[in-house]
Amino acid sequence: MKKLLFISVLGLLSCNRNTQQAHPPVGGVLSQNDLDVSKQRMRNLNDVERIHMQHWIDGQSVKYYQMPLNYWVSTENFSQRERRQDNTLISYSYDLYDFDQTKIYDQPIERRDAKFGHFDEIKAVEDALRFIHDGEEVTLLVPSSLAYGTFGDEKKIDNDVPLIIKLKAL
Repeated sequence: MKKLLFISVLGLLSCNRNTQQAHPPVGGVLSQNDLDVSKQRMRNLNDVERIHMQHWIDGQSVKYYQMPLNYWVSTENFSQRERRQDNTLISYSYDLYDFDQTKIYDQPIERRDAKFGHFDEIKAVEDALRFIHDGEEVTLLVPSSLAYGTFGDEKKIDNDVPLIIKLKAL
């Protein structure tokens, strides 16, 4: 009886509802306050990642240029090139690295004859593919919000991880 009473009291003490926030399931409805908190969290995370990425860039021999979408690319005047239009085809591959320059997957991610406007890709990759020349290879420095965001890829990439992406148009 004493064990049961002790376990019950211990259980009640560990259930402090004042310090834990309830989270709706994925696809659940969020209040406006929850959305505002989430937006502010993402802004703060983006600021921290941008500072971290800028320090990393400062230590590199290659120069990186910021794109309007909020990622960096290793090619000057990249966003001023002619932009590929929707419904055009492109084949490409890319490797993913963390900022310790550790390759995340052994094999590159590759797509053949993908049609712009009809494929789902990391936002920064899709944007860079609009400007890349056939056969060209560029390096992208991508904050987590433009990569796999707050969920990760549910395989090897955790949530809120900025990435280095080596992208090649085939």
